[in-house]
Amino acid sequence: MEYRFLGASGLKVSALGFGVGTFGGKGPLFSAWGDTGVAEATRLIDIALDAGVNFFDTADVYSDGASESILGAAIKGRRDQVIVSTKTSLRLGDGPNDAGASRSRLLKAIDASLGRLGTDYIDLLQLHAFDAHTPVEETLYTLDGLVRAGKIRYLGASNFSGWQLMKSLAIADRRGYARHVAHQAYYSLIGRDYEWELMPLGLDQGVGAVVWSPLGWGRLTGKIRRGQPLPEGSRLHETAAFAPPVDEERLYRVVDALDAVAGETGRSVPQVALNWLLQRPTVATVLIGARNGEQLEQNLGAAGWSLSPQQIALLDAASHVTPPYPYYPYWNGMFSELAPPPVAAQGEATS
Repeated sequence: MEYRFLGASGLKVSALGFGVGTFGGKGPLFSAWGDTGVAEATRLIDIALDAGVNFFDTADVYSDGASESILGAAIKGRRDQVIVSTKTSLRLGDGPNDAGASRSRLLKAIDASLGRLGTDYIDLLQLHAFDAHTPVEETLYTLDGLVRAGKIRYLGASNFSGWQLMKSLAIADRRGYARHVAHQAYYSLIGRDYEWELMPLGLDQGVGAVVWSPLGWGRLTGKIRRGQPLPEGSRLHETAAFAPPVDEERLYRVVDALDAVAGETGRSVPQVALNWLLQRPTVATVLIGARNGEQLEQNLGAAGWSLSPQQIALLDAASHVTPPYPYYPYWNGMFSELAPPPVAAQGEATS
């Protein structure tokens, strides 16, 4: 397993992380994606640890807190071997202060997460979404205090826009608060919007990407093919309304390219899709999920090898979408003299 620094921090995380949103099975569809209990969760974490995974991601809203509780039980006795990442700010309760990133909500939420996880510190705490109703200064002041108290070690954000993340970083720098070192964001071969603004911001500000839904909400598992109905049992039957949208023709074009590369490499379609992400700039860790050991071991096979430049170029071309204004003028030569340097793949130098 390869280990990478989480943004500009000194914390090293495994290139593949384990997202445990499938632990639990309580609550509405959005927050309960599986029903993995403690025994199976322990076995899955055994497999992940044996493969070198050290990063485990959850959220207080997943299964109404059950995901955190099961993760805590499954890592009991080996807390020092894992990096625990959790998230808060989405609604968890019916009260007026049971959502957001106010001081009141954060102090209550962090103590509740610590209790469910069975630990006295959280390695990475991420705001699950930007709270437009709470002053950013209030949020960052509270988080900085939690860092100084030792309850949180590193801070991150999730699902922020570029201006929201940059505003948070600027205020943290001005006030001397702990700053976000990670941004958990959607990124896949069929969802490359992250590259337009958030990736350059991450490069400039030292914010590492924690990638969620790297297989495009299950669309890049190799089970979806042109002209064929969704396979029986597919989550998309129930969750399509929540999934990031994608043009069907583009999806099939990407799947065709993945099939071609999979044939050349002897790897599976999801392994190729995950490996492409591992070579992208700013990506610190790519979260994989699994309901059973076989699925987890298959996804873990995405690490330890690299696509060729020609294979990357094929996937890039198949998944390309012209960026919206004001991003596209840089790439068509209109503002070439003022354009930022070209973005290189992970570890690749630019000239």
